[in-house]
Amino acid sequence: MALYTLPELPYDYAALAPVISPEIIELHHDKHHAAYVKGANDTVEQLDEARDKEQWGAINGLQKNLAFHLSGHILHSIYWQNMTGDGGGEPLAADGVGELADAITESFGSFAGFKAQLTKAAATTQGSGWGVLAFEPVTGRLIVEQVYDHQGNIGQGSTPILVFDAWEHAFYLQYKNQKVDFIEAMWKVVNWQDVARRHASAKQQTDRLLLTPGK
Repeated sequence: MALYTLPELPYDYAALAPVISPEIIELHHDKHHAAYVKGANDTVEQLDEARDKEQWGAINGLQKNLAFHLSGHILHSIYWQNMTGDGGGEPLAADGVGELADAITESFGSFAGFKAQLTKAAATTQGSGWGVLAFEPVTGRLIVEQVYDHQGNIGQGSTPILVFDAWEHAFYLQYKNQKVDFIEAMWKVVNWQDVARRHASAKQQTDRLLLTPGK
């Protein structure tokens, strides 16, 4: 039985146009994301087989493969929910996302400062990667991270709440080599309600990462 399944899109292929074309959404979700799901499930089976046969030398490589595919699956699952056709702007208290807006201001000084930092992080990923807004549970603050491919350069235990896919498959059919234009356009479809829900959920784990004795 497959452990991981491809989530359905929360909208139709054309819902994010003109920011992201229907062709890209279909290809990205139905082919690329599906490949990460299949890769994760296949690697789990290969790990089980390697353990059964005591092929310990194969484990490290398989675990790296699992991390790659599983991270791809998780990041893409967040990505689809992070967007909506009637999104964009910035989080405002009047829209019921005031706590997220306050957290952004506290962590980055202003929304403009945060937007500039995440835009730069996503646009300057070397090769393939992601720009990520994450909740850091030790301090309870928000941080911006760069994820190279699907791994690396992220804090242990941080929870992604807003992700910008900067892999070429996310934009090349429409934006060609203009990654910066794509990242700038992405701000028009951010679903702040979803980001706020993820932030509220992540805050609940603030005291779970560094447990003190007897707690």
